[in-house]
Amino acid sequence: MALINTIREKSGVAVGAVAIGMLLFIVGGDLVGGRNRLFGRDENMVGEVNGEKIELPEFTAALEQAKQNFTNQQGRPPDDQALSYLREQTWNQLLARRAYQPEFEKLGLQTSDDEIVDLVQGDNISPSLKQAFTDPKTGQFDKARLIDYLKNLDKLPPESQAAFRNFEASLREFDRPMLKYNALLKNSVYVTAAEAKRFDEAQNAKASFRYLFVPYTSVSDSAVKPTDAQLQDYLDRHKGRYKVEDGRSIEYIVIPEVASKDDSATVRQSIDGLAQQFRTAPNDSLFAKQNTDPEHPYNHAFLSPADLPEKLRQQLPLKTGEVYGPYAENGTYSVYKVEAAKAGAKPAARASHILIKPTAETPEAKAVAKAKAQDILNKIKAGADFATMARQFGSDGTKEQGGDLGWFDESRMVPAFSKAVFATSSVGLLPTLVETNFGYHIVKVTAPKTSQTYQLAAIVKAVQPSEATQNATYDRAQQLKADAPDLEAFRQLVTKDKTLQKQEAKYVDRAARSLGTIQNAREIVRWAYGYGPEGDKTNVGDVQLFDIGDQHILAALTDTREKGTATVASVKPELTAAVRNELKAKQIIAKLQGKTGSLDDLAKLAGPGAQVQTAEGVAQGQGTIPNVGYEPEAVGRAFALKAGQKSAPIQGEQGVLVVEGTSVTPGAPADVKTLRTQLAQQRAQRQDGLIYEAIKAHAEVKDNRSKFF
Repeated sequence: MALINTIREKSGVAVGAVAIGMLLFIVGGDLVGGRNRLFGRDENMVGEVNGEKIELPEFTAALEQAKQNFTNQQGRPPDDQALSYLREQTWNQLLARRAYQPEFEKLGLQTSDDEIVDLVQGDNISPSLKQAFTDPKTGQFDKARLIDYLKNLDKLPPESQAAFRNFEASLREFDRPMLKYNALLKNSVYVTAAEAKRFDEAQNAKASFRYLFVPYTSVSDSAVKPTDAQLQDYLDRHKGRYKVEDGRSIEYIVIPEVASKDDSATVRQSIDGLAQQFRTAPNDSLFAKQNTDPEHPYNHAFLSPADLPEKLRQQLPLKTGEVYGPYAENGTYSVYKVEAAKAGAKPAARASHILIKPTAETPEAKAVAKAKAQDILNKIKAGADFATMARQFGSDGTKEQGGDLGWFDESRMVPAFSKAVFATSSVGLLPTLVETNFGYHIVKVTAPKTSQTYQLAAIVKAVQPSEATQNATYDRAQQLKADAPDLEAFRQLVTKDKTLQKQEAKYVDRAARSLGTIQNAREIVRWAYGYGPEGDKTNVGDVQLFDIGDQHILAALTDTREKGTATVASVKPELTAAVRNELKAKQIIAKLQGKTGSLDDLAKLAGPGAQVQTAEGVAQGQGTIPNVGYEPEAVGRAFALKAGQKSAPIQGEQGVLVVEGTSVTPGAPADVKTLRTQLAQQRAQRQDGLIYEAIKAHAEVKDNRSKFF
């Protein structure tokens, strides 16, 4: 597949350039690939499919080709996330070739010479070639240019010729046979008239019924204690629900490199000195550029109060030529110098509000909300504290800040609100309520509108851990590792040192690249799957220290899970909940089984929590009962009951139900022929993915990628 993607360049020149990458695939795969005896097969085996090995040189060559394709198409090399995707894509492509090949051979699927000619230069050109020779300006395929390219192929460099031959080989050996194979299966999709009728009935027929619902929550959990034998029995009866992939459970402690008080004091001392120099610097912007961190480049724009740093807003109005700061904020120290000031195009203001929302979109609810807002406004006018009232009565995210909205320009608020705030030129409480589509606002202007804007030169210094701090953190991490030679000692660390926090990642996937909130944790995952830094196998209970960025991670492997059916221990909480519901169902059903009377009579027998309700117009295919949830068996029973007829107690998903039929309304007759066609098309559209997953599931796949990546 990677080779075909390479062909999808937009010009003949690009096709020639991509050929170099194709040659890399050929040379890398054949000369130094898995078949070359210069390399030890076991040491270099990335995986195995149906007994055929995928060795490291072949995988690496294919991955390099995918990376080159990505770079050609995106104009940049792949980042870590894209590289992870390309590795997965490369694996799937190599897996697919080996998984499909036995199926091709069983059916005798081949590609004739005439087919290849037709695909390369005939009436049914390969889509990859069509894309490669499509004019990007017109969007039209240029067959003449393709024919000209083929005529002159023998004059191109040997690597370009080899690349195109390799593309033809891919068409012959894999792409075309796979298209035929999928077509055989897709064309076998068939929908009978009976299936179409049943589908139509399930979607359009409606049932109305009464039902008794006894939720499992009506029985106390403490009254039901599933045994391990019952859990195992349930697991044995429902193995299909508990299929799992490989997993590793890891407990870990993060020891971050954090700046110390001494580090902060050093930066503060440095920026104090810069602030003094800033006052007399002959060129403000140049001085700022030379002394600020690169993450905070100079910005020559004029800023309104709405866009200023909060520390500077507190100093308004600002004076040209004045230096403000240093300010400590979010792990940085910053100092600002005002270079210039001028009137801007958009005024800004600051206000606080208390929002009272109606409980519904009705005149009555709006009247209640307005009356409440007016009462609050009257109390504030009489002397009540605005911020206190906002915290008590506010209904949006500003209530915890006493209703403070900060600075904003007219475009940041709904028109009615902005109009009210920007219509006043003084600080104070607005005398009347402001109504918007959100509700009723009590508004206090805390800074009147201003059009003044400021041009700033800023010096920002992040407080970073010094080398001494980094060394101290490293030494601490090493000591913790020495104090935790095994799992028991590892878990004791957090007991002895309350500053440490242990975290856990349950059953991490083999391909995972993160661990909880830790990104780029691939090394830890590989270690957990048996490929440690020293090449040693990893066992449950092993503890290892990792350095990732500015963090030291002390990790312990606590459990392993192999692909197949989960064990009771690994899914015990989930199993316990399921078995508990089964046992509760038996208790509830025992109270109802064989009893006569109305649903209300049965509800009394069931005890507290039982409820009788009516469901109207429920579709069979929907399988959901309003106010209960997904209960397909109960819904299905309703369609089989005559009016007044009751079902036996049903063990449902949410509780036990007894259904009493009321009526069944059949749907309007459908055009069965059209419906059959539609259903067949829907099924066919899913076949490519389903076929691949089925082929993959039946291939004997061994995945050793975590050994290398």
